[in-house]
Amino acid sequence: MRLDKFLKVSRLIKRRTMAKEVCDAGKVLVNGNPAKSGSQVKTGDVIEFNLGARKIKARILQTPETMPASKATEIYELMD
Repeated sequence: MRLDKFLKVSRLIKRRTMAKEVCDAGKVLVNGNPAKSGSQVKTGDVIEFNLGARKIKARILQTPETMPASKATEIYELMD
């Protein structure tokens, strides 16, 4: 699954356009390496990024194409 789509489906970033901009600006790391919006992510990958004062680090548990908002937190686990 594309990184920008995962960020949108997981609701970590609200809009795919915003996810694409954050990724393409080099602000998202996948497994410690900068990643563009079209980078493929898979189960087990760790993503890190900052949104304002909020620092997010999460491990991907699933990569579904769609997900209801109520269950979006089930596809990743936040890490310290």
